[in-house]
Amino acid sequence: MSKIYAHLPSSITPFSVISQIARRIRIVPLVVLLISTVPAWFVTEAIAPQIVRAYTARVDLAIDRLPDENYETVLRRAEAAARAGAQRSFDQDILVTDVSIIVTVQNYGSIAPVLTLEVSRPQWRSRPDAQNWATYFKTARSLLFFENSSNPIPVPVPVPAASGLSTPK
Repeated sequence: MSKIYAHLPSSITPFSVISQIARRIRIVPLVVLLISTVPAWFVTEAIAPQIVRAYTARVDLAIDRLPDENYETVLRRAEAAARAGAQRSFDQDILVTDVSIIVTVQNYGSIAPVLTLEVSRPQWRSRPDAQNWATYFKTARSLLFFENSSNPIPVPVPVPAASGLSTPK
């Protein structure tokens, strides 16, 4: 007659030595992984540091010509507006490295850029003067009709349409 043997799988059979070795094998990689992450982070930061998120603030300012105001006065007001805009831009956001401001003027319906101010933070810190960093547009005076400053531009008066009535002579 044949004998029947029951075979037990090895995973069910308790071997105290194997289980202790297996536990150590699982713990060692975990400890190595935890200990090596901080030095690895320092090495990556030393090799390739984070990019600084700096940017240029762009501001568009518009001013209207006041009555009986000449071009030089409008230009001085535009410079003051650009100076205030640059200072405000640098004060509001510490990440702003450069400021670009365009000042436009409106005169009797004509609109034209008068000056642009482009300055970096170190330049502005050393000399916060809008005239030093401004670029003036030469054609602004003629585009805004300031050539004849003695003669103001006449405002067009609408002419009523003919209604069939005769006009007296």
